[in-house]
Amino acid sequence: MYDLVPGLPAGTEMVILFFILLALRVPVAFSLGLSALYAMWQIGFGLDLAGDLIATGITKFSLLAIPFFILAGTLMGSLGIAERMIRFFRVLIGATPGGMGVVGTVVCLFWGAVSGSGPASVAAIGPMIIKGMVEDGYPKPYAAGLVCTGAALSIVIPPSIGLVIYGVIAETSISKLFLAAILPGIFMGLIMLLTLPFAKPGGGGSATLESLSPAPYAGRPYLVQLWLSFKESFWGLMTPVVILGGIYSGIFTPTEAALVATVYALLVGGLIYRTLTLRGLYDSLSNAAASSATVMLVVAYASLFGWVVTVEDLVGTYSGALLGLSGNEMTILLVIMLILLVAGMFMDAVTVMFICLPIFLPVVRELGWDPVWFGVLVMVNLAIGLITPPVGINLYVAANVTRLPIERVARGAVPFLLVCIVGLAVIAFVPQLSLVLLGPAN
Repeated sequence: MYDLVPGLPAGTEMVILFFILLALRVPVAFSLGLSALYAMWQIGFGLDLAGDLIATGITKFSLLAIPFFILAGTLMGSLGIAERMIRFFRVLIGATPGGMGVVGTVVCLFWGAVSGSGPASVAAIGPMIIKGMVEDGYPKPYAAGLVCTGAALSIVIPPSIGLVIYGVIAETSISKLFLAAILPGIFMGLIMLLTLPFAKPGGGGSATLESLSPAPYAGRPYLVQLWLSFKESFWGLMTPVVILGGIYSGIFTPTEAALVATVYALLVGGLIYRTLTLRGLYDSLSNAAASSATVMLVVAYASLFGWVVTVEDLVGTYSGALLGLSGNEMTILLVIMLILLVAGMFMDAVTVMFICLPIFLPVVRELGWDPVWFGVLVMVNLAIGLITPPVGINLYVAANVTRLPIERVARGAVPFLLVCIVGLAVIAFVPQLSLVLLGPAN
């Protein structure tokens, strides 16, 4: 039987082959699947087992949240719900120092509580925010960088697809993860504002109510504009209240909340805003199906990869090596964060979690760290990966939206990358920021 690297265990060969395939630009899902199938062949298991493992990996009730949250976010973008919310926030805070920079940050945070997907958020709200920021005097690459970063926080701010997947892998309460991520997500958004004065002298202070008033309200008094925009966007603004309120009040589970969010978007678009059309519904379903398939394909093939990791005891080997690096917990934590940051530069968040978490979670348990806090920390790390070249997918989506070269968008995101790393350090070394809302039991 042919060995890729003679003398190495099949599991280690699998990991090497996975990175070789990535370097050859084979899609991540197929890199996972092909390397896992190779390892299964080397171990001597029949490949007919692969079908059962894939089915077992994706037939988990919690994973139903992924396609429905993606569909809910897609519908709210296509039905005009996102546009109405942006108008409201533009009127509410558009004329404050920072102007559309502040509006863009707030909208990104708010949209994170609706979408749960970073790239989908860039596509849905990016064009409107970037256009408004450019009109307010911000450089276009900087505006694109702000949207990339704010949208990346969609995987931190609940309801988050990333937290759903973490909860499934770590067998941790998804409701607790959602609650724990609220303050860190808001904190990460707030520190983004620190970059505004450097991007535009005076922090956008030249903005006026008249210059930033959305077209339907221009020329009217501020309070009139505020009331009209609030009334128009009310049902969209209620979305996070419905989703998170239902979860924390015990009315429905996080998985059921995804379906509720989808039905809510259809009702608002169809009965209240009357923007729902058969063509629009078809496009939303098609886009959501494509995005969901991409994620679920990775989940499916990652189940094969994870099975080999378990059979070959790579978890014990690698987690033991990690624990043996140092007796200092902070050193181990820094190593874990560095691994996640580097992995996020080359792989999407879902893949990183399926590969790294089985190794890291035993270390978390051994050191007595709170798995909920660690889940939030992982999400912030992976959010940074969404804006880090060479595979920062948000950068590519923003480049497509703005028609700017990817290099200019990446340079525009550098200030946010720096402040996000500072925010990551605060969340890592101040666990109570994540755990305070969970109460004294945690």
